[in-house]
Amino acid sequence: MTRDASRRRFLKQSAAGALAAAGITSMEEYALASHRSRANGPTASTPTAAPGDAPALRVEPNSKGTLPTGRIGDVTIGRIICGGNLISGYAHSRDLIYVSDLLTSYFTAEKIMETWAECEAHGINTMIFGPSDERAARIYQDYRKRGGRMQCIGQLGPNKDDIATPVKQAADAGMVGAVLIGNYGDEWTREDHVDKIGEFVERAKAEGMIAGVGGHELRTPMMVEAAGIDPDFHMKTLHNKTYWSHQRPDQEKEVIDNYGVDNYWCREPEAVVEYMQNVKRPWLAYKVLAAGAIHPKQGFDYAFQNGADFCVVGMFDFQVAEDARIACHVLAQTAQRTRPWYG
Repeated sequence: MTRDASRRRFLKQSAAGALAAAGITSMEEYALASHRSRANGPTASTPTAAPGDAPALRVEPNSKGTLPTGRIGDVTIGRIICGGNLISGYAHSRDLIYVSDLLTSYFTAEKIMETWAECEAHGINTMIFGPSDERAARIYQDYRKRGGRMQCIGQLGPNKDDIATPVKQAADAGMVGAVLIGNYGDEWTREDHVDKIGEFVERAKAEGMIAGVGGHELRTPMMVEAAGIDPDFHMKTLHNKTYWSHQRPDQEKEVIDNYGVDNYWCREPEAVVEYMQNVKRPWLAYKVLAAGAIHPKQGFDYAFQNGADFCVVGMFDFQVAEDARIACHVLAQTAQRTRPWYG
C-alpha cells in the first residue's frame, strides 16, 4: 500500500470516529459514517484493474435483500431509479450558489461509475439523464464497455420543430427509454401543443424505446390522457408539503404562483394522488425527497403508499445502500394499497 493510500485510509477512519463521537443526527450523516467505516478493503463498487485494459467493474449482488422490480413494456426496472441531475451537475440548491460546482467536482468520471456500480449492487438497475449531456454520455458508454449493465432512460428536451433528431440520438446511444422532460411537458401543455407531446411519444416508440411524459403540473398528465395519447408511463412529481423551503422576498406574486418557492414542485399532491388513482399506466414519481429536504423513509412511504410505481431519486454514492434498504422496507409495507401496481 502506498503512503498516500495509507494516509487517505487513516483520514477516512478518523473522520468516521469523529462523527460517531459527535453523535449522528441525520440520515446523511449516518450514511456517510457507514460509507467511511467500510474504508478497509474493496466494496461492491470498487473497480479492479486489469493489466493493459480499462479497469473492469466489480458488481456483487446485495446480500441484504433484493430491491423489487416492475416492468414498463419489455423493460424490467427496479422500483428505485437513479436520477441524473447530481451526475450532470444540476441540483435544486435553494440559495446555495456553489452546489453545481461542488457536484461536478465530486462526481469525477470514476466516482460516477462507482455510483452506478453501487446502485447495481443494490438492485437499482436504471437511471435517467439527458443524452445531450455529452460528458455523462461518454462516461456511460465507458461504463458499459467496462462491464456495467445500468440501463438508461433519456430525459429529452427537443425543439418542437425537430423532435426526431434527439429521440434518434437517444436510441443510438443504447437508451431503453425516452421521457419528455417535465419543463417541456408543462410548457407544451400550457401552449396547447399537446399534439407535439403525442409526436414525441410515437417517435420514441418507433425507435424501440419505452416512451414517457414528464410534468411538474397536474394538468400535464391530465391533458395527455384527455388527448388520447398513449405513453408507456407518466413521470410526475410527488411529495408532501411539510418541509421548510424559501420564498425570495423580491419575487412577484405571478412568479410565486408559478413555483416561485424554491424546490416546491408538487403544489397539489392530494389532487395528484386522487387523479392518478384512475390512470392505468406506470407512474414514475420524482422529486420525492425534495432535493434532500425529506427523509427517504418519509418520501418513499408517501410516494409508494399514494400510488407511485417507481421513485426517481438523485443519490450520492454513500446514500445508495441506505436508500435501497429503506425502499425495500417501505415496499414490503405497501404491498396492499388503493392504486393497483402498474408495471
